[in-house]
This record gives sequence, C-alpha cells and structure tokens, in this order.
Amino acid sequence: MLQIDLASPLPASEQIVRGLRATLLAGYFRPGDQLPSVRQLAVDLGVHHNTVAGAYRQLAEEGWLDLRRGRGATVIERPVPAPTPRAEAEFRKRLEELVVKALAEGVPPGAVSGELAALAAKLQEGDLAKSRAGSMPSTEN
Repeated sequence: MLQIDLASPLPASEQIVRGLRATLLAGYFRPGDQLPSVRQLAVDLGVHHNTVAGAYRQLAEEGWLDLRRGRGATVIERPVPAPTPRAEAEFRKRLEELVVKALAEGVPPGAVSGELAALAAKLQEGDLAKSRAGSMPSTEN
C-alpha cells in the first residue's frame, strides 16, 4: 500500500512518515496491529533500513506507534490532541506558502481555489485521509 518516489526532492523518510500517517488516520491499521518490520518495509520500498527506522521513530514520538526491540512497531491508541494556537498558526502559514508557490509557478487562481474546495469537501465527508493514503507516489526509480 505504501509507495515512495525515490526521485522526489522530499526525503524518503518523510514520504514514509506522511504515507503511514495517512494510512493510520484512514484506519487501515488499528491499535494493536503490527506494522511490517523495519527491514521488510525497507526491502519493499527499496530504501535503507535506517530510513524506515527513522520514520517509525518519528511516528512513535507523535504517539502513533509503540516501538519495542524484538517486537517491532505496534499501532497504539492515539487520542486526537487539542489544537494549539501555534499548530493552527503554523498550518495557516504553510497553507498560504503552498498557495503562493502554486500561483508563482503559474497555477491559475481558479484551479487553486477549486482544489481547496475539493479538499474541504473531502474533509467534511471524512474521506481526506483515505484518499491521501491511497495516493502515495510510485516507487519507480
């Protein structure tokens, strides 16, 4: 299910974190489920095992996984955190930067607003995480 683009400027570890986070939000893994071993996922994705290990550690720090030597990565119950003013401000800043970048690269304003409206509709329907989980880039080298 998880795929990465090794030619992407986004580091493979960040692609793995984003992809797994999306699958976790979409409910593809439930608390108590085991994720593939670090080595198995590394082989499947064609990356070094330390890349996967780093992604798993980041997700553990975010409260998604329990990591235990010899037991692997287990999905844990993660309560939805209360939003902080800092998190909301950072979100607004990153969203605005992304929109400005798209406009600067020639994406028409109507296309930007249309995509934002489509994402908002998916979010309201609860389908955003599922569509994101199923749209990871390919592992083609």
